[in-house]
Amino acid sequence: MKGVVLAGGLGTRLLPLTKVTNKHLLPVYNRPMIYYPIQALVDAGVTEIMLVTGGNNAGDFLKLLGNGKEFGLKHLNYTYQEGEGGIADALRLAEHFADGESICVVLGDNIIQGSIAKAADHFRRQRRGAKILLKEVKDPQRFGVPVLEGERVVKIEEKPLHPRSPYAVTGIYFYDPQVFGFIRSLRPSARGELEITDVNNAYIETGMLTWDLLEGWWTDAGTIESLYLANQLVGQTGANNLNVAA
Repeated sequence: MKGVVLAGGLGTRLLPLTKVTNKHLLPVYNRPMIYYPIQALVDAGVTEIMLVTGGNNAGDFLKLLGNGKEFGLKHLNYTYQEGEGGIADALRLAEHFADGESICVVLGDNIIQGSIAKAADHFRRQRRGAKILLKEVKDPQRFGVPVLEGERVVKIEEKPLHPRSPYAVTGIYFYDPQVFGFIRSLRPSARGELEITDVNNAYIETGMLTWDLLEGWWTDAGTIESLYLANQLVGQTGANNLNVAA
């Protein structure tokens, strides 16, 4: 299984902090934000990783990360997303890198306390379809929200005004190779983007989407408030106890 970290976009919700840099290069406690998703993949046994970035500061990722030596990687792959076409549009750029293998996708602004190693092992045994990680949150309306019937996800609603469960679909996804076929069949949403929720719903329609609960705390860091929260959580937990590079 290969790993894909999505770190494109313009980060407009974090202005003026992102006027001069990509949001994924902003600090979370004592490390750049982008370190956390990369380390989460490495700790799950994923050592072939591609970073999808964009905007005017893409070269800064290469300056910061190089070939991934700091994470114990022999090589780190890069590709560039033009504009803001959505998460699924960014993931589309990794098809040649995946080369027919399953992938674990992590959004670059996701910060977790625990490990995704168990979920990765579950998906390796699953072999086909997709797996999403859910987390109970206080404000599910900010996220994709699963509609559950018993233990089965029957639909995911994107940022619903009246969430039908207390869970958020975190920005960590496992997909088999057919994900790229689903992406090619998508039409842009009202926002003009290719939505990852539509990809997940396509897997639900095939009956091949499973889910696990994410252990430990989780937050995105895509707004001023959530970036502040991420710094607090990492600081309170202690950076040395987290899955981040030393």
